[in-house]
Amino acid sequence: MSLRLALVQHDISWQDATRTIAAVQPLVRAAADQGADLICLTEMWSCGFSMDTERVSEPPEGPTATAMKDWAVETGAWVAGSFPEWVPGEDRPTNRFLLVGPQGEDHRYSKTKPFSFAGEDRFYAPGTPINPVSVNGVRVMPFVCYDLRFADLFWQAAAETDLYLVPANWPETRREHWMALLRARAIENQAYVAGVNRVGQGGQLGYSGDTMIVDPLGEVLARAEEPQETIVTATIESERVTHVRQQFPFLADR
Repeated sequence: MSLRLALVQHDISWQDATRTIAAVQPLVRAAADQGADLICLTEMWSCGFSMDTERVSEPPEGPTATAMKDWAVETGAWVAGSFPEWVPGEDRPTNRFLLVGPQGEDHRYSKTKPFSFAGEDRFYAPGTPINPVSVNGVRVMPFVCYDLRFADLFWQAAAETDLYLVPANWPETRREHWMALLRARAIENQAYVAGVNRVGQGGQLGYSGDTMIVDPLGEVLARAEEPQETIVTATIESERVTHVRQQFPFLADR
């Protein structure tokens, strides 16, 4: 089984979801026009990585989730990305990964590891991993940004995963970590790893993108060469994962 994956590397209007949604919509449509089955945006893609939860958080069916669902129906593709979701009655929001399908499918995962270095753990509640979601027969496992640093999260899901999908707001100052960890997680787990990162300025930080798709042997299939808005695409094949794991049965030795 296979799917055409498109990662949308984009800028974000700081704490302004309305403006960002309008700016990102043409990129989503362009990705669909390129034949994408699954389109992934960045972490907190509509507002930026903000700790001002009172200002940026949205209810489960707020404008960001609604836009994603509308795009999925309009394009016929699955759409993914994270946003600050505050469920009524909860004391804090979560950094919520949302994966929606053209038939109304709705899968949500809250970032397991809030980024304590930036105080995210004080403003956002942690979540727990979910089971991988089948998209065109490809088993997709979501994680968000800082989760990438925790190999055990990826190890625990490896047996049931073909593609790890990692939206991020990863700052330029640690870009080498980002690129090294994406490849490491692919090599360790013999699975595809796709990391989509923002560009531009947000909250006094600069972002260089470095969006990339890595295959189960750690080879970079596609990447963004410049820190600008672009779409990175590749075909993900579940049979490739099976073949690599049979050829090199390393997972059995854990």
